[in-house]
Amino acid sequence: MEVVKEQVTQEVGSNQDEIKCKGCGASLVYKPGTINLLCQFCGAENPIETATTEIKENDFYAVLENLGTISVKQTITLVKCTGCAAEVTFEPNISSEDCPFCGAHIVTEDKTTVDVLQPEALLAFNIDSAKAYELFKKWINGLWWAPNDLKKYAIQKDKLAGIYMPFWTYDADTISAYSGQRGEFYTESYTVTINGKSQTQTRTKTRWYPAGGTVSVPFDDTLVRGSNSLPVKLLEKLEPWDLPNLTPYDNKYLSGFRTEKYQIELKEGFVMAKDKMKPIIETAIKSDIGGDTQRIFSVNTDYNNISFKHILLPVWVSSYLYNKKTFNFMINARTSEVQGDRPYSWIKITLAVLAVVAVGLVAYYIYQDYQQ
Repeated sequence: MEVVKEQVTQEVGSNQDEIKCKGCGASLVYKPGTINLLCQFCGAENPIETATTEIKENDFYAVLENLGTISVKQTITLVKCTGCAAEVTFEPNISSEDCPFCGAHIVTEDKTTVDVLQPEALLAFNIDSAKAYELFKKWINGLWWAPNDLKKYAIQKDKLAGIYMPFWTYDADTISAYSGQRGEFYTESYTVTINGKSQTQTRTKTRWYPAGGTVSVPFDDTLVRGSNSLPVKLLEKLEPWDLPNLTPYDNKYLSGFRTEKYQIELKEGFVMAKDKMKPIIETAIKSDIGGDTQRIFSVNTDYNNISFKHILLPVWVSSYLYNKKTFNFMINARTSEVQGDRPYSWIKITLAVLAVVAVGLVAYYIYQDYQQ
């Protein structure tokens, strides 16, 4: 990637630069599942011009060395949550609101302006708030062992927030030198005595042979979260994302939605990417070793031609406080995949266990009476 010495920044306000309707002048918002901006006042739809720019990979080391002077930056205005440290955009007419990630109350007057790497691409929202709310209700209603009063805490339409979450993707060509062992199974016969009689049985054993070599594994678009605001296990369960459908970054797609600033920096993100690459490299090594089973003693991996993209992915998020604990719910706004965590009602579980025990005792006494 060519590094430009003059910094050029794009100013993006808390409402992602309000875009006005060509018909009535009211603010426009992105209409999920389309390439249009919707006027909520007159209902007009204004098309988003299809981008002709190519989504490019950025040279990892070149950007790291020149973070202060590169041209792919933008200035954004954010509100920081004092509860979970998430930094998100908010609409300018909102003076206070609950954090969508942890439920803490945020006063939006305390805004900060920062320079960040501009995203190269995004996946636009594919489902709207009405669809997301129906998915949310269906999920809540399916929680059999949840406390009875959970619904009044959780099912509130205004708690659902559409947020573009930050992610990194990394490409790399890897070459790994390894040492290990190849195991080959063989069968051995032996004699045992059972009840005074000799019997021949067999068992499987392994012969081990030294192994070593190199494997080459290319990686394309290894996805790494750019934020710690949502539980990692839940966020990863929203995968897979349709990354081949990435659209070149255009802030028009952000209109009407919030955007979170990345908390995980570029260099740290690549460390996390290597952790995701590791098991794939180990699988390739085991395949190269061959045999019936394998042992890996050492691996030394070189990462070449490293490149990255900063992208935004759409998630519907809700958080709710129950008994002073935060629970999260999220929807992949492309595929409608639903994930969440929830409290359990130990009263319901205890009553269910007691009911099963009671049924068992009744059945036992009925059987005893029948036997008599």
